[in-house]
Amino acid sequence: MSTSARTRPGRPGGSRRRASSHPGRAGVRGTVDSRPGRRSTRRPARSAGARRRGPRFTGRAVLLGALVLLLAMTLAGPVRQYVAGRQELAELAAEQDALTQRAVDLQAQLDRQADPAYIAQQARERLTYVLPGDRLVVVGDVGDAGSRAGDEELPAPGTGSSAPVPWYTGLLESVAAADG
Repeated sequence: MSTSARTRPGRPGGSRRRASSHPGRAGVRGTVDSRPGRRSTRRPARSAGARRRGPRFTGRAVLLGALVLLLAMTLAGPVRQYVAGRQELAELAAEQDALTQRAVDLQAQLDRQADPAYIAQQARERLTYVLPGDRLVVVGDVGDAGSRAGDEELPAPGTGSSAPVPWYTGLLESVAAADG
C-alpha cells in the first residue's frame, strides 16, 4: 500500500490541506485520524494575533491622510475669517446698544432741560439765584464768627489817605508786620 498523500502549496495566512485518500470521506474532518499510529501533518491553527499583517500604512491611507490635511489647510483661512467677522459683529452690536442707550439718556436730559421748573431749580443750586421775595442766607465757617487778629489794624473805610504809597514802603510795612 503505497499511497502517497498529495499536498498543495501553502496558502497565505492559512494551513496546508491534505488530499484525502478515502473517496467517501473527502469533506469530513474528524478529530481522530482513522488510521492508528499515523502522525498528523497538520499544523496547529494560528491565533488571530499571530497572523501576518500587512504594512500599517498603505498607499490609500497615505493618500487619504494627505487629502484630509490639504482640505484642513484650505479651509483654515476662511474659517478664521468667519470667526473674526462674527466676533467683530458682536462687538459692533454691543457698541450700537451702548450708543442707543446714550442717545436715550441725552434725549431725556434735553426733555428735562426744556422744563422751566428744572431750569429754575438748577439756577438756584448752581448759580445761587434767588427769586423775588425769597431770602438768601449764606452760612460761613464757624471760625469766622469771632473777631480776627488783624481787625484793629485795618483802617476804617474813608479815613485812609488817598495818596498812593510807594512800593518799597508797602514792602517794608509787610516785613515789619510779619516779624511781629
